[in-house]
Amino acid sequence: MMIEYIAEIAFALLALVAFIATAIPWLDLRYWWVRGFDFPRMQLAAFAVVMFIALLCVLPWSPLGWIGAVACLIVLGVQGVRIFPWTPLAAHHVVDAEGEDASRQFSLLVANVLTPNRQAVSLMRQIHEVDPDIVLTLESDAWWEERLDEALTESHPHTVKIPLDNLYGMHLYSRLTLHEPHVEWLIQDDIPSIHGWFELPGGERVRFHAVHPRPPAPGESDESLWRDAELLLVGQTVRDSDQPTLVAGDLNDVAWSKTTRLFCRISGMLDPRRGRGLYSTFHAEHRWLRWPLDHVFVSEHFTLVALRRLSAFGSDHFPILATFRYRPARADENDSPDADREERQDAEETIEEAQDRRGEEPIKDDD
Repeated sequence: MMIEYIAEIAFALLALVAFIATAIPWLDLRYWWVRGFDFPRMQLAAFAVVMFIALLCVLPWSPLGWIGAVACLIVLGVQGVRIFPWTPLAAHHVVDAEGEDASRQFSLLVANVLTPNRQAVSLMRQIHEVDPDIVLTLESDAWWEERLDEALTESHPHTVKIPLDNLYGMHLYSRLTLHEPHVEWLIQDDIPSIHGWFELPGGERVRFHAVHPRPPAPGESDESLWRDAELLLVGQTVRDSDQPTLVAGDLNDVAWSKTTRLFCRISGMLDPRRGRGLYSTFHAEHRWLRWPLDHVFVSEHFTLVALRRLSAFGSDHFPILATFRYRPARADENDSPDADREERQDAEETIEEAQDRRGEEPIKDDD
């Protein structure tokens, strides 16, 4: 009896810990440890289920047991509501493509290579197998540039190369013609992004933004301001244009976070994961600690042909491959999000604060 009572207390207290972890992201704070609780929503939901089952094993409950059981149900409900749009039970954000039209179709592979990782052969083999029209790598330094050049220069002659040793290098290789490709340092002086247009075989031009903002994390940044501001600034740029647009990269943020959802509403961009699954790309080595960090968003002008997570290749990220078709006539079928006045004001204030404080956050040491 005493063992069951102790177990009930332990399970109930663990349930309350999960409840607190679920409540923390509601705080309007940018500290990394607050925003970090946006990530493990699947894990917290699973933990709540386990704790509820454990409590069922020690019936009847004391008042503390009842509190723990209710906490489990609340955690499961809150996390379930937040995660549901990224399950196959929800409606698609980007509708499925129909028919065939290679002249309006393109594929993009996004891979965070992890700078110290030297297993380039595995990644190159996958690239050659899936043969994407565009390859975007993150965290790629001069060593990775040499390997990418060897493998892709002939087949993907249009390039933008930013070899850096600070974990924010970026390389773009395209068989599609690039127009006005350029590098910008939107919010921080050591964080690049790539912008421009690529031309489809049929002649249509698609605007693109490749980004990799700094994450709120120990050793990186004490707050999420810099990441949030860069994403929202790109979102504003997209909003101010009615051109077909693609935004891709390692956002260092999960699809269901406040910032990424606000980015989608500000920009009107669509997430092809919604209604299809998580396609978690990080962490490749830890099955129970995985989240969707690498993203490809498109404007309402596109339909989805295919979305795949590829195999691990030594990085802490999986590559992700997305194939789209330019179909502006079906734009009304897509569920385009929109921001209200308060959300637009919130985005504007975040961007202004980051721009005013530019240079305040110390640039990360390459070592």
